[in-house]
Amino acid sequence: MISVSQAEKIILGLVRSISETELIDLTLATGRILATSIVSRVDFPHWDNSAMDGYAVKFADVRSSTPKHPITLEVVEEIPAGSQPQREIQSGEAARIFTGAIVPVGADTIVMQEHTQRVQKNFVKIQITPTARSFIRQRGEYAKIGDPLLAAGTILNPAEIAILAATGSSEIKVYRRPRVAILSTGDELVTPHQTLKPGQIVDSNQYALAAFVQQAGGIPIWMGIVPDDRAKLTTAMSEAIESADFVLSTGGVSVGDYDYVEEILGSLGGDIQIRSVAIKPGKPLTVAKFKRDARTIVYFGLSGNPVSALVSCWRFVQPAMAKLAGLPKSTWHPTWIEAITAQDLSADGNRETYLWGKLELIDGQHHFSLAGGSHSSGNLINLAGTNALAVIPVGTNTCPTGSTVQVLGI
Repeated sequence: MISVSQAEKIILGLVRSISETELIDLTLATGRILATSIVSRVDFPHWDNSAMDGYAVKFADVRSSTPKHPITLEVVEEIPAGSQPQREIQSGEAARIFTGAIVPVGADTIVMQEHTQRVQKNFVKIQITPTARSFIRQRGEYAKIGDPLLAAGTILNPAEIAILAATGSSEIKVYRRPRVAILSTGDELVTPHQTLKPGQIVDSNQYALAAFVQQAGGIPIWMGIVPDDRAKLTTAMSEAIESADFVLSTGGVSVGDYDYVEEILGSLGGDIQIRSVAIKPGKPLTVAKFKRDARTIVYFGLSGNPVSALVSCWRFVQPAMAKLAGLPKSTWHPTWIEAITAQDLSADGNRETYLWGKLELIDGQHHFSLAGGSHSSGNLINLAGTNALAVIPVGTNTCPTGSTVQVLGI
């Protein structure tokens, strides 16, 4: 067995970030990873504009205005948003202006309409002493032409999509999505559509791992259930390796008479890097590297136990997916959170132990609550609602209630 940190280092060392890109419509870009840096093509704002509904005035005209002694100005124009001002504001004049509208030449201050009183038809009283240049969004205040806006490797979430739209970027160059082949091994497995017979188990792993891949931004390639047959497993594994960037298989990686995965990986030319890790759950973990021309494919042979498979994905595959997808280096390692445990946490001390449960922020402090029921690697039932894994280091047997533990958010 190797340590968890050694396994993480080896796995990340095997992964090569995707360099292939594709041009997609902005409407399809949510969640994708930007492949090129974006700089501003225009000034933001594009012109001086009003941040309020009110009146555009010359500050020199109203600097002495007060509620008791308001200044009266002639309203010479009305400027809705989207229209071009037609006049230059002269001394003694004002323009009725609306939020987002271009500030007319000659005006340097906006007075909110709440601080004014319209008199007669074409005059307005300014009833406060305004601040010079108040409520004017100045041209280029947010960004100027040529300023960097988004870096390559940025995940395109709603805010980033809005920025791209504002720059007039209707098509975006993004990295292609990682392709991940998923297969389940075992004679005992059936699909959810089949009726269970004695000794059979529904294959939940393929569904869980496909959801994990999708959540990580990848494309799952469903390879189905493969029986414990050398020839059939060899064919399925070979097809998976040729079709994907990563392969996730579950089962067949222990030391039983029908555990053929490691043997077949070797026969297919795989360079086996990891055979087992000092982690609980998830000790059986086979990781192999394949070279195909300029491509490097990483094969993860995971335990068939549902919790073990997911813990291995959260701890090892997820960081590797981040690197593969082209995300910044800062995302390639787990983010650890210090939390107070609500229960005693126990481990045998021989392996780095991961216990699943819920992480909550209460009065500014993170708290971890252990999932109820058995923490068996085969019990996926109490995984529902899990959002974190508390980690008990090697050599530690108990973390008592109220103590601080390191927690991995998932």
